[in-house]
Amino acid sequence: MSASPDMPAQAARAETPADASGTLRASLRPALVLFVLLTVLTGILYPLVVTLLARAMFPQQAAGSLIERHGVAVGSRLIGQSFSDPGHFWGRPSATTPQPYNGTGSTGSNLGPLNPALVDAVKERIKALRAADPANTAAVPVDLVTASASGLDPDISVAAAEYQAARVARVRGLPVERVQALIAAHTGGRLLGVLGEPRVNVLELNLAVDALK
Repeated sequence: MSASPDMPAQAARAETPADASGTLRASLRPALVLFVLLTVLTGILYPLVVTLLARAMFPQQAAGSLIERHGVAVGSRLIGQSFSDPGHFWGRPSATTPQPYNGTGSTGSNLGPLNPALVDAVKERIKALRAADPANTAAVPVDLVTASASGLDPDISVAAAEYQAARVARVRGLPVERVQALIAAHTGGRLLGVLGEPRVNVLELNLAVDALK
């Protein structure tokens, strides 16, 4: 009985799955090795080296720029806090949710300058500032009634701090000149002398006010 002419083709087809499996394994092995190496390099070694260098060269910044009082962290120089009592300086409004200055939800209000919601919010903030200090008829600095793009801004302008000086001094029974001297002492200059504007860290200023006897 003669062999069928289709038998060599069938045998070739029978060997194809094994050949494909070998080719797949040969391709997967270097890919997996590369994946593991890159994971170790970029996911473990690189972050570890950068963290160790940061802690050695910039220990305060690497730890979050924390502000401590009596060995207890009370906040960070990089993230604002919400103050609403008249005896403290108030910071910029924050649009983060579910609470102001939420470090895990940085965001602005995303409201345009002609948006009625922004206009109404600014009016309410001006009303609150006027109610806390009725005798102050000066123009309200814009950073006291508008949120920053991050919602976490820890600083206010020097004008915003000076606008509140009389109120804080009156509520605390202090000479206004003493409060103004604190503002001057806690005013930071421009970055590298040219970038940005002079600013006042609200938390640091309020801690200094609290420390007054």
